Amino acid sequence: MMELDEKDRAIISALQQDGGLNAGAVGKAVGMTQPAAWRRIKRLEEGGVVLGRRVRLNKAALGFDVVVYLGVKLAAKGRVSLEDFERAVCAIPEVQLVQHVLGIYDYRLKVVAQDLSDFERILRRRIMTLPGVGDVESNVMLSEVR
Repeated sequence: MMELDEKDRAIISALQQDGGLNAGAVGKAVGMTQPAAWRRIKRLEEGGVVLGRRVRLNKAALGFDVVVYLGVKLAAKGRVSLEDFERAVCAIPEVQLVQHVLGIYDYRLKVVAQDLSDFERILRRRIMTLPGVGDVESNVMLSEVR
């Protein structure tokens, strides 16, 4: 595990707020020069603390107004491998996140859809036909706080 000081934590915080910041902007935000901030960012990346930078998209602007979280319980864990299920579910473009979890369900999925009828189509034709799928619980996101 890499040791982090306050400047490292400030850099991480700045990058979490906006992953597109360049080293100059990060340095300005945390009170460092651009070269010093660049070296710190590079060290955090090479140390495996910063794994990459992502672009956040406005789902509604792209026409995806519905976000649904699914709990998926596999019907028979022995008959289908977890890898088969994971490979198949990851091939569905509307599935944005796949998490293997402990608890009532085996997987949590984040699914985006244009509207509820589009979600129903995705659920019936794509998710329920995946290898090994048993019980599925849907939770429609009303709002996102954080």
